[in-house]
Amino acid sequence: MTEFNKIAFDGLWKNNPALVQLLGLCPLLAVTGSVVNALGLGLATTLVLVGSNAAVSLIRNHVSDAVRLPAFVMIIASLVTCAELLMQAFTYELYQVLGIFIPLIVTNCAILGRADGFARKNSLLPATFDGLMMGVGFSAVLVLLGAMREVLGTGTLFGNMELLFGASASSWELHLFGEQYPDFLFAVLPPGAFVLMGLIIAVKNIIDAKIEAAAKAKAAPVQAGSKRVRVTS
Repeated sequence: MTEFNKIAFDGLWKNNPALVQLLGLCPLLAVTGSVVNALGLGLATTLVLVGSNAAVSLIRNHVSDAVRLPAFVMIIASLVTCAELLMQAFTYELYQVLGIFIPLIVTNCAILGRADGFARKNSLLPATFDGLMMGVGFSAVLVLLGAMREVLGTGTLFGNMELLFGASASSWELHLFGEQYPDFLFAVLPPGAFVLMGLIIAVKNIIDAKIEAAAKAKAAPVQAGSKRVRVTS
C-alpha cells in the first residue's frame, strides 16, 4: 500500500477521528440533527484541518518544542476565525443555527492531534492530504448520523438545504414517510444521537472483525495431516 493510499484508508476508515479516535464528539452529537447542519460543520472542520496541517508542515522546522503547541493552537484559531467569517458572509442563517459549535472547532482534539502527531513530522503534500482525508472521514460520519437522525426524527431528508446551497436547494427535501409522519423526538435529541452513534461504531467493528477473520483464514498455513505408522517386530 502506497503512502497516500494508507493516509486515505486511515482517515476514511482505519483511524477515522469520529469512529476510532472518538474525537470531536461534542459537536458531532449536538449538531447532527439534520444533514445540512452536519454538512456545514463538516465542511468547516475539513477546511480547518487542511489549512492547519499545511501550515504546521511548513513551519515544522522553524518552531521550537517550547512554543510548538501554542503556535499550533494560534494557527488553528486563526483558521477557525476565517471559516467563521466565511459562514457569516455566505451562509449566515446556517451559521446562526450552528452557533457556538463553529468557534468550538478550535478545541477539537482531532485537529490539534493531527497537527502535532502527523503534520509536524511530514512534508507539505502528505500533511495536507492527511488533513483532507481526516476531514472527509469526520464529515462522512457527521452526514451519516445527521441523515439517520433527520429520517427517524422528522421523516424527511435534505431538509433546509437552502441554508447552505441557496434558494434553489429548497426543492431537495424528501418526505420519505409522507406528510403525516409523527415526529420521533428521541432521535432528534442528544440521547438519540448517542444511541445511533453507538450503532454506527458497532457496525464498523463487525465489519472490521469479519475482514480480520477473513485475512487470518487466508494467511493461515495449511497443515499436512499426520499419519500413524504401525511397526511390528
